[in-house]
Amino acid sequence: MSSTWFEFRARSCMLLTALALVSCGGCGEKSSSTQASRPPEVEVTSVVQKDVRITGEWVATLEGYVNAQIQPQVTGYLIKQDYREGSFVHKDDVLFEIDPRPFQAALDQAKAQLAQAQAQVGNADLNVKRDIPEAEANAIPQSQLDTDKQAQLAGKAGVEAGQAAVEQAALNLGFTKVRSLISGIAGIAQVQVGNLVVPTTVLASVSQVDPIKAYFPISEDEYLRIAGKIGAGTVNLFSKAAPIPLELILSDGSTYAHSGSVLFADRQVDQQTGTIRIAGAFPNPGNLLRPGQYGKVRAVTQVRKGALLVPQRAVSELQGSYQVAVVGPDNKIAIRAVEVGERVDTMWIINKGLNAGDRVVAEGATKVTNGAAVTPVPFNPASGSN
Repeated sequence: MSSTWFEFRARSCMLLTALALVSCGGCGEKSSSTQASRPPEVEVTSVVQKDVRITGEWVATLEGYVNAQIQPQVTGYLIKQDYREGSFVHKDDVLFEIDPRPFQAALDQAKAQLAQAQAQVGNADLNVKRDIPEAEANAIPQSQLDTDKQAQLAGKAGVEAGQAAVEQAALNLGFTKVRSLISGIAGIAQVQVGNLVVPTTVLASVSQVDPIKAYFPISEDEYLRIAGKIGAGTVNLFSKAAPIPLELILSDGSTYAHSGSVLFADRQVDQQTGTIRIAGAFPNPGNLLRPGQYGKVRAVTQVRKGALLVPQRAVSELQGSYQVAVVGPDNKIAIRAVEVGERVDTMWIINKGLNAGDRVVAEGATKVTNGAAVTPVPFNPASGSN
């Protein structure tokens, strides 16, 4: 009895174990079948329609509003530098001094020659005054009086020449003090004390930097569209009645605190680059900005009324064409070809192919195909960017 009982218990346990395994295997198949039949999850967002300001951005180089090269007007040896390099100087401040002694001597000589000419004129005046009554009385020949008058005229011409020589010598003496032509920031001196300088020598440069100019090139097409207002909603960047403010983006990525305005466009298009140079001006209190700095100039160039916008992540490019995955009312995908416009921050303007309110796949478009069913969930820009 004992052996038969144990055999029965063993067979019963084996049977229960087999039934449990079969039952568990069926549950696993059902679970994986349920997961496989669930449509893939994608993040969707609606096409937004609103007015959009289109901006242009160009690389800019800063230059002084007025730049003056300081050069001497006389030849001589430099004996003194009167300014501190990099400091602000005013118009007519003395920047350099040239040895004045040769020019002082030339002035003294010119004054002496003028005095001599004036003495000769005085003598000629006396001769003419004395000879007039004598010539009338036929006491002396008329030719002698004529000679005295010619000497008088020559003496007066000599006086005028002497006065001009004195003025020139005085100017040259004054030129030994080399002055600033404008108010601005004075640069590094290009010569040293003791050097012989001539009128072609550049001693230093002075730049007016408040306001400061920003030069930036724009394409010929942009110029025609902006200046000629070609197309709907375009902005005239050169309007004096309603000037368009310019933003300056500095090299560290920060936006300059003061806005600027366009001054003028260059007279011609550069044939090598196909661009035209534009000059803008920015206030520069404290002289923070300096010539030679680089940055970017940004300005509104167009206002698009009722533009259709989608996230840039929703647009995929394939061999030069663009497409968007649209989720229909039945949660099925329709791949549409679209015509894209300008990019605005993280959004992309769609010119053709979409309508306002369409639901587009913003995250997960790579794992869907045309006609496939999906499980849409709201688009989270933060998670999408990550």
